[in-house]
Amino acid sequence: MLDMSSGSAIAHHGEILQGVYTPPDGCTYRALVTLPYPQRQAQATFRPAPGQVITVEPAWKTKAGEAARLTLRYCGQSAWGGHVTITNSTPPCWGFGSSTSDVTATIRAVSTACQMPLPATVVARLAVAAETASDAVMFDERAVLFAHRVGVVLEDLGGTLPPLEVVGVNTDLTEVGVDTLHMPPMQYSSEEHALLHTLVAQLRQAVERRDPHLVGHVAWMSARLHQRHLPKPGFADLELLVEEVEALGLQVSHSGTIVGLLFDPCDAGKERKIRDVRLRLRALGFAQTWRFCTEPSGRQPTPGTMWPGEGPRTISD
Repeated sequence: MLDMSSGSAIAHHGEILQGVYTPPDGCTYRALVTLPYPQRQAQATFRPAPGQVITVEPAWKTKAGEAARLTLRYCGQSAWGGHVTITNSTPPCWGFGSSTSDVTATIRAVSTACQMPLPATVVARLAVAAETASDAVMFDERAVLFAHRVGVVLEDLGGTLPPLEVVGVNTDLTEVGVDTLHMPPMQYSSEEHALLHTLVAQLRQAVERRDPHLVGHVAWMSARLHQRHLPKPGFADLELLVEEVEALGLQVSHSGTIVGLLFDPCDAGKERKIRDVRLRLRALGFAQTWRFCTEPSGRQPTPGTMWPGEGPRTISD
């Protein structure tokens, strides 16, 4: 008899790095390093029922339903079905990984109901099977170089990213978003492939040294590289703003529309810089901004603050 259970998963704010990478095994993989957004989470509840029918609420979150089916089969409970209820306040199609956090939370809920909690490595493979490509939110805040279309970790970078303060903005003022799976994968030149290897090495050093400045550099270089694939409106203005306020750099959702300006939490002038940057973003036409810290204990939303998905519009998948 299976028991009702629940699971959760953090969101992400795009990536620090994305591209192609060739580890010592000689195979080339599409890979990324996720920027965690721990203050935003998906919650999934699974109510098992005899039979093989799986329903999901909201009904359009079909990837979560597929994740439930795959997890039941993996746990040897394919004769069971049930109902999955998802709560997730991050808007889809912006680059927050809303579907990945839905899927990861569902896998955790279903495997717990089967009394078979799964390691993150297995969750990753199931998540990719359910949605074709996935970010690395199942590893929580740990920095890993993740082959997002295979579901395997190519390298554990040795810990978490150094703490970062992030001011986020959606560069798509229409708020329509991007359907990631209908985008053709980016093709990289040999020079870009070599640059991405250099950036991975630098990010490895940044994690080891707890160096947020080096993280900002890596993220900025990766964001620039991918402008020819999915250009972010106003990117040149955002780069100029980073330089003028002396932020660490900027990062993007490589297959979404959000951009994050990165700051050092230990910078004595951080609060002044962030106030300035939010005012200037508004002047550039980006009225809705948000702020968070990459650490789980980081800044929580405060009353009166506009956060993603909390505006008057309802965004559908």
